[in-house]
Amino acid sequence: MAITTISSREFNQDSGRAKKAARNGPVYITDRGQPAYVLLTFEEFLRRSGAEKSLADLLAHPASAHLDFDPPRLTGPFTHPVDFD
Repeated sequence: MAITTISSREFNQDSGRAKKAARNGPVYITDRGQPAYVLLTFEEFLRRSGAEKSLADLLAHPASAHLDFDPPRLTGPFTHPVDFD
């Protein structure tokens, strides 16, 4: 993974270059010579943040097409609709 460092001015003048560099690793954007921001691809951000996908997202993924999903039926007091009136 490559780390790229660019100034805020360079980022403003050529954001496309920064986006391309982010495909290979984080891009540090400096402000007055000090790191101020980090540019990541959205996929890398999700990976690093530990964001979890919903069950619906996982089941909608093409790789899950071969999975059998037949959850067990609930039993007990919560199986009937609740009347809130």
